[in-house]
Amino acid sequence: MTAPPGRGPAETGGISGADGAFRILHVSTGNVCRSPITERLTRHALAERLGERRMGGLVVESAGTWGHEGAPMEENAVAVLLEHGADASGFTGRELLDEHVIRADLVLTATRDHRAQVISMGHSAGLRTFTLKEFTRLVRAIDPATLPAAGSPEGVVERAHALVQAAAALRGWLLAPSPEADEIYDPYGAPIPYFRSVGEEISGALDPVVTALTGVPAHT
Repeated sequence: MTAPPGRGPAETGGISGADGAFRILHVSTGNVCRSPITERLTRHALAERLGERRMGGLVVESAGTWGHEGAPMEENAVAVLLEHGADASGFTGRELLDEHVIRADLVLTATRDHRAQVISMGHSAGLRTFTLKEFTRLVRAIDPATLPAAGSPEGVVERAHALVQAAAALRGWLLAPSPEADEIYDPYGAPIPYFRSVGEEISGALDPVVTALTGVPAHT
């Protein structure tokens, strides 16, 4: 299979579950700021904790509900990724399509509106679509001992599926303290300090998620 432009061979594959991969899809509006930052920070954190071999079953992508198809990442978003040590190269924006949702095993959105838009597309997306901050809150409440070990690529995939199922089961019990608690606001057009604050917000929300996915805490 030929890799789509800007994505690379590690991010290609078939319909969810058909090739044994677990697909994480990050969604924002334009797919030039928040979701690219989240996509590349997720990949960076997974590679650091699992190494290239064990993260081979995890595919991390992004798209936008009003995606700037083919557009480069915003320059300030690139700068934030480089400051975090993540790879910002080769990115091109995508508009969110049905096929992206169908293939995804976990959809993490920047806001509740994005979550609603993904769910409204159908494809039984409701049980695997969360805002990033919502998913963070839920996985913090899951006992990692109840999840499969992530000692192999297959184990990582099995653990990821179990984590999503456990989070979905908790959703009605652990509500956000306020609607704003589940939002990551758009830095588009903002100066670099605001982009940095959004990058820190995303990084902080991702840390418990990556720990739960991998069973490996962040390096201190």
